Amino acid sequence: MKELVEFIAKALVDNPDEVKVTEVSGERVTLYELRVGEGEVGKVIGKGGRTANAMRTILNSVSTKHGKRAELEILE
Repeated sequence: MKELVEFIAKALVDNPDEVKVTEVSGERVTLYELRVGEGEVGKVIGKGGRTANAMRTILNSVSTKHGKRAELEILE
């Protein structure tokens, strides 16, 4: 799933080399921290947060299919 988040984020930004995804596993939830280049956070979040919500929906669907729970956090 880390690769999925990275793939989507790289398609959205101008500098795909600066996209970093960190996976933090917990007891119940796996947290994916997404970092992008300076000034490109808006492209990942989208207008009104629509793009970020769509990414979270896709991540939740895939993780539920695998019997897990995942969350996406977008960091500056």
